[in-house]
Amino acid sequence: MTPHILTRSLDRAATAFVLLVAAVGVLIPLSNLLLPQGSMFQVPTYLVALWGKYVCYAILALSIDLIWGYCGILSLGHGAFFALGGYAMGMYLMRQIGSRGVYGNPILPDFMVFLNWDKLPWYWYGFDKFAFAALMVLVVPGLLAFCFGWLAFRSRVTGVYLSIITQAMTYALLLAFFRNDFGFGGNNGLTDFKDILGFNVQAEGTRAALFLLSCLALIIAFLICRAIVSSKLGKVLIAVRDAESRTRFLGYRVESYKLFVFTLSACMAGVAGALYVPQVGIINPSEFAPANSIEAVIWVAVGGRGTLIGAALGAVVVNYAKTFFTSGPLAPYWLFMLGALFILVTLLLPKGIVGTFNSWWESRRTTGIAADEASAAREDGISAAKMAE
Repeated sequence: MTPHILTRSLDRAATAFVLLVAAVGVLIPLSNLLLPQGSMFQVPTYLVALWGKYVCYAILALSIDLIWGYCGILSLGHGAFFALGGYAMGMYLMRQIGSRGVYGNPILPDFMVFLNWDKLPWYWYGFDKFAFAALMVLVVPGLLAFCFGWLAFRSRVTGVYLSIITQAMTYALLLAFFRNDFGFGGNNGLTDFKDILGFNVQAEGTRAALFLLSCLALIIAFLICRAIVSSKLGKVLIAVRDAESRTRFLGYRVESYKLFVFTLSACMAGVAGALYVPQVGIINPSEFAPANSIEAVIWVAVGGRGTLIGAALGAVVVNYAKTFFTSGPLAPYWLFMLGALFILVTLLLPKGIVGTFNSWWESRRTTGIAADEASAAREDGISAAKMAE
């Protein structure tokens, strides 16, 4: 039987990663829901939401590693696609509040009533339906990435210039979403969510289900990325990363490959943002901040660019460290620590945690194989000498 396209590219490490994420996605919700409070194995609800946020960040890191690690596209504005997916989900959640808002308006969200809006803007229509909102989670970031990428790649903008204009794009969106007349809550953003698909978004069961869905989305995103990078398409992407001009000279339409993977990556980031919002409970323009996109690139660099597993691991490790240090007296110095971490990884572990481990393991494995071959050759020589005697 021919293996499925999403699973045939899995090696031992990738299989172990998928099984680990699946186990975590099942065991943590079960521990939260089934074990009594006070038990040493019971995971509190706030930790379920916190780790769910980490999983969403891991999906964002995967999307960046797909374009940066395998195609050489360094995007410093990928947080924009993450935020757009979050806003699409936030708009659905705001429409579910209905008359339970502070002002009791069944149609207009509270911030629109406060700003004296007399009717719902046309671009809010349809977001009272979950299916439409889920579609917009993919369409809005994907369409923006397609238009941006078509213009940039067609003009052959590469390297640091592409990184700068991606950062300019997310900063422009930041300024736009800060405006009260833009229709997205201005500086305060969207918050005070009540329900999702009829379930209380604050309930323990809903939190557990969202965490499970986030882990499932991470597995699917990882399988899609593995299928791409292990296929012929992935080989072309790596060729574009290492020698774009030569790849173009060989007859490949480099712009089309870059546009496809950039758009797919944006859709993945949008899904991560959509899962992030109901677990955090708010989405505001600060998610568009260029610093967030740069920090996401650091996650990938720390974990290991071009490894996929390393990108997800880096997102979890760095954000756990951020939570740990910012909850104590070292909070004002976190950005300095993050910068120092990036410098140290660049100088001492240029391949990241997973990339360095893979190189060490391959070297050890090669040395072991060479030693076994040498030992076998010596034994063969001794046996031949005895037979000659």
